[in-house]
Amino acid sequence: MGERESGRSEGRISDARTMRALAHPARIEIVEHLSVTGEAVTATECAGMVGLSPSATSYHLRELAKYGLVEQAASRGDGRERLWRSTNASLWIEGDAEQPEALAAERALIDLYLNRDQDRLRAWVGRQSEEPQQWRDASALMSQHLLVTAEELAELTKRVRALMEPYRLRERQATAAAEARQVFVQYAAFPRAQLAPEDVK
Repeated sequence: MGERESGRSEGRISDARTMRALAHPARIEIVEHLSVTGEAVTATECAGMVGLSPSATSYHLRELAKYGLVEQAASRGDGRERLWRSTNASLWIEGDAEQPEALAAERALIDLYLNRDQDRLRAWVGRQSEEPQQWRDASALMSQHLLVTAEELAELTKRVRALMEPYRLRERQATAAAEARQVFVQYAAFPRAQLAPEDVK
């Protein structure tokens, strides 16, 4: 799971302990915000994003730091406030296929990501009638069945990533038009399970 991005600082998570440390909704939101924006923020600022108290958020940040997912950043001025930043611009989550514990931790973490993404999608469906027509027209929810080789699917994914690259928030937030909004793009492409010969009609 995740995205391999050439030329970017990428964190690869393969061990069960780190995946379990990340597997908390607030921690996922913190790491995502810091990596997507490149910002350095205080625990109090993070608390407003994840809906927790500053003390609870500070605890989560310290735990994330133990596993190298965030780190302290340089102070803005007087040195009294503690700032945190992401250690990577993206994460690649890949449990060791030979380690059942790592695979179980990977599946649990992916479930959290999938639930979060489904919640975002349902929230959009619920409010889209209240959105401006131009945003309703621009949004998309689609499903396609393709017939491709593994090499063709890899090429398709590479092209989709290249299409999105110029619009990434981290690099574009200072120069985007005033009317630009953050947009979630969920891309999933995976092979259908193989049918056993006796199941083929």
